Amino acid sequence: MSVIKIVVTGASGQLGKELNKISIDYPQCEFIFLSKEGLSIHHTEQVQLFFKTTQAEFCINCAAYTAVDKAESERDMAFLINGESVGVLSAACKSSGTKLIHISTDYVFDGNSGKPLKEEDATIPINIYGASKLKGEKLAMQNNNDSMIIRTAWLYSTFGNNFVKTMIRLMREKESINVVSDQIGSPTYAADLAKVIMQIISSSKFVAGIYHYSNEGQVSWYEFAVAIRELINSKCQVNPIPASQYPTPAKRPQYSLLDKTKIKAVYGIEIPDWKSSLIRCIDQLKQREV
Repeated sequence: MSVIKIVVTGASGQLGKELNKISIDYPQCEFIFLSKEGLSIHHTEQVQLFFKTTQAEFCINCAAYTAVDKAESERDMAFLINGESVGVLSAACKSSGTKLIHISTDYVFDGNSGKPLKEEDATIPINIYGASKLKGEKLAMQNNNDSMIIRTAWLYSTFGNNFVKTMIRLMREKESINVVSDQIGSPTYAADLAKVIMQIISSSKFVAGIYHYSNEGQVSWYEFAVAIRELINSKCQVNPIPASQYPTPAKRPQYSLLDKTKIKAVYGIEIPDWKSSLIRCIDQLKQREV
């Protein structure tokens, strides 16, 4: 059996670390995990040379500027990492015959739909972060039409900073917290997304294009927080508030539930419910504390 060589950029992020964790389950694959120190994906010549030398079969691009509010004042940095760099990466992948799997976001939508969002629905970002990610999507497809884009939403993990870990910390520190109740979507456990990406790579069927992936079900941030509180047996009071009472520099989509019909149909993927995945993540976090 020939070895499948896989480059993972943005390896120090939540998804990169989840891919690293499960890499042991794929002995037929050789993984190269790269942080931004290992490869600056906006340096064209460096990236071109790396992929030409490495001759990888796949590149999973997890590298991203994810500070949504900060992006409003750091527009150039957001567009460099989420936009131009993706263009550089996809061009390098094309010239070296590497298949690109690029991770994008529900924030490319305006949040005014009211029904689950399909891959071909109109993209109208309402903040700089979303606009920069959309730029990356367009450059990925423009420079390498053999690219796969997976849009995901509300990503969390046992690694890094995310909503789940923030809620757990706040519920231990405070008697009550306020959480937005009028923004609807579905969380994504990064461990589930990592498995799906590896399922796609292992399927020996690479169908380029845009796909949506998040856990099943729909929930508000408030309902998500209440579920976290129940699972950690916290006495902290969680109060629902409208987004208008919690102003942030970047506007958030009000409704960004992703329709996963396409990825399920093409790859025969069964997607876990958001609650069952949350239970697994919190169990992992509890084990770490023991």
